[in-house]
Amino acid sequence: MNYTNVFPLQILQTPSMSDAYVLVLSAPERGKQIPVIIGETEAQAIVMAIERRQARRPLTHNLLFNIMESFMLTLKKVTIDRFEEGIFYSTLFISDGFTEKHVDSRTTDAIILALMQGCDVMMDLSVLEETSMEPGALEANMPQNKAHLPNPEETIEQLEEKLRQCEEAEDYEQAAEIMKRINQLKST
Repeated sequence: MNYTNVFPLQILQTPSMSDAYVLVLSAPERGKQIPVIIGETEAQAIVMAIERRQARRPLTHNLLFNIMESFMLTLKKVTIDRFEEGIFYSTLFISDGFTEKHVDSRTTDAIILALMQGCDVMMDLSVLEETSMEPGALEANMPQNKAHLPNPEETIEQLEEKLRQCEEAEDYEQAAEIMKRINQLKST
């Protein structure tokens, strides 16, 4: 199989579902972009990994990263190997310095770990050809801009202040999103 490097380029919010996002991967050597549908939690984790931010307590990806570090395991690379029925399939290449193990992974988890460890994400060229678009094609067909991801550390009081500002500005769409986040925090 032949592979090429891909990189997270941006995250867009889907216009039809408020809790779904599109992670746009870039394959600069091929001049292509690959859309990957992800959830809100994964979008937040990707942004946190890119920005090198930590949550107050370890999230699942941080836990796995910490376990790997504790056992002196290194993520050598991530491959995106196939695309079936709308799902990307990935493999983690993990080494203890002597042997390398290949572990099946959700693509979003693999990308987050790759960002945390600073290793390559490689996509099979046949998957790239099957799933890629020309640069800008996705954004041209989506009415919304880059996603405004909720900050997992925001308090209810901070969100209520943002809600008040949105209502004053008559930005009811954003106000609805903030209200949804407030209700999520109140239910936990």
